[in-house]
Amino acid sequence: MSTLATPRPEKKKDALRRDSRTFRADKPYRTRGSADIMKPSRAGLVGKYALMLAVLVIMVFPFLWQLSTSLKGAGENIYEFPPKLLPAELTFSNYTEVFDTIPVLNYAWHSLLVGVGTVGTNVVFATLGGYALGCLKFKYKGVIMAIFFSTLLLPGEVTLTSQYLTIKSLGLANSLWGVFLPGAISAVNVLLMAAACRMIPKETLEAATIDGATTAQRLRHIVWPNVRGMVSVVALFAFIGAWDDFLWPLVVLSDPANYTLTVGMEYLSSNFAANPRVIAAGTMIALIPIIILFATLQKHFFRGVEEGSVKG
Repeated sequence: MSTLATPRPEKKKDALRRDSRTFRADKPYRTRGSADIMKPSRAGLVGKYALMLAVLVIMVFPFLWQLSTSLKGAGENIYEFPPKLLPAELTFSNYTEVFDTIPVLNYAWHSLLVGVGTVGTNVVFATLGGYALGCLKFKYKGVIMAIFFSTLLLPGEVTLTSQYLTIKSLGLANSLWGVFLPGAISAVNVLLMAAACRMIPKETLEAATIDGATTAQRLRHIVWPNVRGMVSVVALFAFIGAWDDFLWPLVVLSDPANYTLTVGMEYLSSNFAANPRVIAAGTMIALIPIIILFATLQKHFFRGVEEGSVKG
């Protein structure tokens, strides 16, 4: 009966020496003629920047064209091709005409009230709901998550009638409260906060619970410091959604004195249908707060998208 031959210790050592010479820890393994896959080629680099430039033109050119149109005088052709972005006769009369036609400051104040209220309620309730869905264990949690996800499949126009009937039954029609209430909490913001809270290690929350920390203390000292970046994302989304909303304020508001800025700008389309320069000026006025807000919070916005680790 033959026995299996076992390799000699010398052969094992020789094999390990060959492996150590082949795979060096200080030098990455590379076959002859291979290139560093992490370093893009010149053609790939050119293609990447060409794609970025194309996307930049597609995204920025309409804004620049609208700004240029709002600064052009009545004698300039705004539809010529190729378009000229620099006005030959720089004028601010279109902006003056907007302020003379509608009460821009009053409408902007109404939009600001709705926007700030929407930000406050979304930040508070989305943080609480995200903490419950992301960190706590309770019965039917999966069903509740499914309901939240299912609401994202329905467009806002589907629930428009039911929302209006609800607001009308509460006596809030034709008021800023009626504009604000349906957007006080958003399902997507709750899911974003739940994803951020899920990144917090359970051991940290369990240790705080063992030490006697209450729910409020855990939210204040553990959850909040780790989700502040995502909170800035939620706040920015909530404000932009409330500021730019047009359909719902148009449905719920009937008194021009209560109009928000986006609805009030419709007066420009009806009164100045033959003067797109004034309409462009009104559009730029409505965009100014959004541009300022995003320019101020862009660092926190991108940090919040990438945030997921616990701060010590």
